[in-house]
Amino acid sequence: MVKSWKAASAALSLVLAASTILSACGGDKSKEGESGAAGTGDGKTYEVAMAYIQLNDMPDVNLIQEEINKLSKAKINAMVKLIPISIANWTQQTNLMLAGNEKLDLMVSSSLFNYASQVAKGQLEPLDELLNQYGKGVIEAVGQDVLNGSKVDGRIYGVASLRDMGADYGVIMRKDLVDKHNIDLSKIKTWADLEPVYQMIKDKEPGLAPLVQQTNTAMPATNIFNVNVDSIGDNLGGLLDPGNSTKFVNYFEVPAYKETLDMVNKWYKAGYIMKDIATSQEIGVNLVKAGKAFSYFSNMKPGFEQQESNLAGMPLVAVRLSPAIQKADAISSFMMSVTKNSENKQKAMEFMNLLYTDKDIMNLLALGIEGKHYVKTTGNHIKLPDGVKQSGYQFNQWEIGNNFLTYVWEGTDPKIWELTKAHNQNAVKSKALGFSWNVDPVKTEIAAATNVLNQYKAGLESGTLDPALLGEFNTKLKAAGLDKIIAEKQKQFDAWLKTAGK
Repeated sequence: MVKSWKAASAALSLVLAASTILSACGGDKSKEGESGAAGTGDGKTYEVAMAYIQLNDMPDVNLIQEEINKLSKAKINAMVKLIPISIANWTQQTNLMLAGNEKLDLMVSSSLFNYASQVAKGQLEPLDELLNQYGKGVIEAVGQDVLNGSKVDGRIYGVASLRDMGADYGVIMRKDLVDKHNIDLSKIKTWADLEPVYQMIKDKEPGLAPLVQQTNTAMPATNIFNVNVDSIGDNLGGLLDPGNSTKFVNYFEVPAYKETLDMVNKWYKAGYIMKDIATSQEIGVNLVKAGKAFSYFSNMKPGFEQQESNLAGMPLVAVRLSPAIQKADAISSFMMSVTKNSENKQKAMEFMNLLYTDKDIMNLLALGIEGKHYVKTTGNHIKLPDGVKQSGYQFNQWEIGNNFLTYVWEGTDPKIWELTKAHNQNAVKSKALGFSWNVDPVKTEIAAATNVLNQYKAGLESGTLDPALLGEFNTKLKAAGLDKIIAEKQKQFDAWLKTAGK
């Protein structure tokens, strides 16, 4: 999915009106934020605690926090406490923070990480009134259509980051080894065409894993099959052929899924896939950087190769093997929410407003300190300072705020944000784009089915488990209540379709 220098997941990756993006790109400082310096009641400066996902070491995060606070204190009489949490610990740690009384004002929320459940438990604050009062800059930058895409039962609980909101899928590889072994990338038209490439790497580069995972939740088979299905972010029933279909099914039962598992299992047995892939907490780009891997599969976007090359510290090349698609979670995969724990929801929203309107704050958060972590070159381009091989601050900026306000790394097309807009507009649109559902009626079944997913899915999709276990997997999913989950999801989706104009 997914990483720092520009934007992804993973990732990790909307239909944004041209006027919305152009106004976002052209924005400078937040007049909305500048006019909101009062409001703590007692005049004291409020500290906004903000949690977000961390994929890389960030030793200079405190320096960035200090610089942001110089600006935010003057603008809204608030400062921020940045709380980076590793993706491996994200779910557990944020669950504990939300369930307890720990101070937390803002957090990245995601349909990939229990967003619907957090809404159902009342852990996230409805934002409609806060946006209208203190977040007018957010509304202007993001647009009402995008805001509507995060609604649950008619209310807004999260604001999407402005980023690539569609993804094509493919493989990214070390360029030095592609050149060394004269690998003809033009001959790679399908996933299966990678098999002789991986055999060559296995034979000629001993000790190097030909293929590793993107993340511990995005295994090789995950990315291969992802383009075929929109699961609304939870993998418990999805739309096959999501650009046309409106019927949810258990896609783990379809022949194409079994065929994908068979191919990846074959690769694992042949030694093409890293042996401990199912249990490793490393991400693909870090394994490449460490000299342990040749390639990984990923969702992609414009400028993806340069982004990953920056992260890996070496040139990487990509082959895209699918058209771009926007799924239901194109909006909801990375959002910012105000938590119920927040002691000052007004200040939380005012700071969120800065993330969508203030160019200086977004560039600090996304890229670090000018002169230390980057230097400007020409136009909107930046580069590492002379003598610096890698920044001490690497932030996965796609998860937060208005990315269209940020500078562009040298080597990336200076029109990257315009290309990203076109990428979003031209992607195949899932029939469920913008649909979020209320999991409360089946939360018991979801908890049980999620336990089954945790037991089987990563093993099957990494190739380490025998695909013969797929029948057992599906039997346990049904016993956990998958059919009931799919029926409830379909019921809510059908009702949504009647009002969504699709």
